[in-house]
Amino acid sequence: MKEFELKYGCNPNQKPAKIFMHDGSELPIKILSGRPGYINFLDAFNSWQLVKELKEATGMPSATSFKHVSPTSAAVGLPLSDALKRACFVDDIKGLDDSPLACAYARARGTDRMSSFGDWIALSDVCDVTTATLIKREISDGIIAPGYEPEALEILKTKKKGNYNIIEIDPDYTPDPIEHKQVYGITFEQGRNNFEINRELLSNIVTVNKELPEDAARDLIIALITLKYTQSNSVCYAYGGQAIGVGAGQQSRIHCTRLAGTKADTWQLRQYKKVLDLPFLPTLSRPDRDNVIDGYINKNEEDVCAEGNWQKYFTTRPEPLTDEEARAYLDTIKGVALGSDAFFPFDDNIERAKRSGVSYVAEPGGSVRDDIVIECADKYGMVVAFTGMRLFHH
Repeated sequence: MKEFELKYGCNPNQKPAKIFMHDGSELPIKILSGRPGYINFLDAFNSWQLVKELKEATGMPSATSFKHVSPTSAAVGLPLSDALKRACFVDDIKGLDDSPLACAYARARGTDRMSSFGDWIALSDVCDVTTATLIKREISDGIIAPGYEPEALEILKTKKKGNYNIIEIDPDYTPDPIEHKQVYGITFEQGRNNFEINRELLSNIVTVNKELPEDAARDLIIALITLKYTQSNSVCYAYGGQAIGVGAGQQSRIHCTRLAGTKADTWQLRQYKKVLDLPFLPTLSRPDRDNVIDGYINKNEEDVCAEGNWQKYFTTRPEPLTDEEARAYLDTIKGVALGSDAFFPFDDNIERAKRSGVSYVAEPGGSVRDDIVIECADKYGMVVAFTGMRLFHH
């Protein structure tokens, strides 16, 4: 297949639309089900790069959940604790612990379930039956992977009445080193961002504390690779083998840090016993539970515990989660890793990171206020590595 005609581009009025290879060669993909659209393919090709690179950097099966050309999370295939399984709604998946790939997607999907509603999935390895079983019950637009076990493929093909978007990509495909895009009829050309993110990148530790454990280094690598494929400005918190909070596309870096930190805090609090034990009505759907949990933790548009509201969601009226309870629980969290796609211009980012249990930071450095940022990190005993490399993605 040398080209694939799309229904339309980013919006229904943007026609005609298609994907094709500039040199006229075959596309490195097969469409096994559905008819992916323009944005689906943007998500597919960006997300595939992320998991491919994450697998190469860590040696572990990797997965990501993408929405609007940015990851909601990315993860490697580490087993989940019992509390995390409950928080991710996967405690009933048989054989989960036996499939590192399924564990990776359970983590990625479970991080920010509200944002992952209707996600695009990328897997670094051949999709197995356990992973397909997990995906089958989630609201998702499609998936890209280097292959599918026959039974797994049949499971995925049952989604959306047989119209679920399933793409198989050639894992050996290597793109040209020069890439192009057009804006307003003007062609841009640049070298692809082939910069390799690895353990060596974290060797320039600029703080007094220079103790960087291997699991923290792994989490910093996960954060940085996630940022490489996140719309800038961007900041990513990572912990336990997964990105737990991604702040994408904000004009101010502190807003990225706050947004990602709030998501990381919500992920942590989903595992708090009071949240795990919420007495949901058995008829409440999984997406509705996600919305209610978010409202319970963050006290958004609706007080879900209020009279007249709680009856819609719970069998009995739950006690609210107080700000004091949440803060006390979050204050016990330590060892979180934080990556930034560009330098921190002020120490307010470090102050906000501290509130989410950050102990390890990787950022390019190069600000005229680097000394202030380092001084703030030293105040809290953090480890900060200057990578010397910006990771903007647009």
